[in-house]
Amino acid sequence: MAGGIGSRFWPMSSESVPKQFLDVLGTGKSLLQMTVERFKGICSLENTWVVTSKSFSEQVRSQLPELPEQNILLEPCRRNTAPCIAYVSWVIKSLDPTGNIVVSPSDHAVTDVKKFRQAIKETLEFTAQSDAIVTLGMRPDRPETGYGYIEADLSYATLTNQNIYRVDSFKEKPNMEVAQEYIQKPNYFWNSGIFIWNVSTIVNAFRVYQPQMASVFESIRDQYRTPAEQGLIDELFPTCENISVDYAIMEHADEIYVYPDEFGWSDVGSWSSLHKLMPKDEYNNALIGPNIRCYETSNCIIHTTTEQEVVVQGLDGYIVVEKDGTLLITRMEEEQRIRLFH
Repeated sequence: MAGGIGSRFWPMSSESVPKQFLDVLGTGKSLLQMTVERFKGICSLENTWVVTSKSFSEQVRSQLPELPEQNILLEPCRRNTAPCIAYVSWVIKSLDPTGNIVVSPSDHAVTDVKKFRQAIKETLEFTAQSDAIVTLGMRPDRPETGYGYIEADLSYATLTNQNIYRVDSFKEKPNMEVAQEYIQKPNYFWNSGIFIWNVSTIVNAFRVYQPQMASVFESIRDQYRTPAEQGLIDELFPTCENISVDYAIMEHADEIYVYPDEFGWSDVGSWSSLHKLMPKDEYNNALIGPNIRCYETSNCIIHTTTEQEVVVQGLDGYIVVEKDGTLLITRMEEEQRIRLFH
């Protein structure tokens, strides 16, 4: 899923260049490119699909030149994750009625790719043999108010995989007091927003719980992968309800499971969350750039990948970012106010 327009990584990101197309980690690759790369050995490029906005189509093509062009599905407007997932699911079903699917946001980060691939392989084996919906749950290491949570039943695992458990409930993003309560409980996990299911399972779930949306994509099932597809999607996609897959499907379905794990996952939702994810020096500074020197500086994130030399002195708890001649310096706790000033 690569259609988001978040601009919380200003001055690097904007509505026209959102974070999935940016190298926020300083690796030389965008988050989208890293997401596709994580599935090497699991899924071929021929079986990789990117759903994005029409306005981002050229950025996807330029960043993923080896991806078959017909595997880039274009949304004419934003309708949240449920229509996005329904669209690609019906397309895949038209090609392979027994296909297994992993749905992944394109703007998340994973530091332990080996463990991630193992989790995906195990959950794909599980969903290939069942009608289950599986989500990856991240073991929390801190009270986090920016993530939703999953409450799992850890009293027994599934018969076929001892790492997979039933989901009792999904929890909305909590306040700090509730988040602190959650992390004291061993059966609460961050909701990664990564889902695994068989194509027949998710299509049937849409038919049961979102019949109007299902009827939209079912009505053109004979037109997928034909020249008529894009015109029909342009006409019908805007009629879908603007709703997330969590509200549309996950809150209603019965056979929902979680695979708890920890592989350095983050939704990289802000500069401060990137600071938590990145390696840090002895003074808790995350330095992303070729030549950054810090003096009497601590608890900062400094992202200056295009500058030849950067020297920072006397800062504590700051964000320092440079992009194309625009320089941002702000206290980390004031990050949410950045959007008011640009």
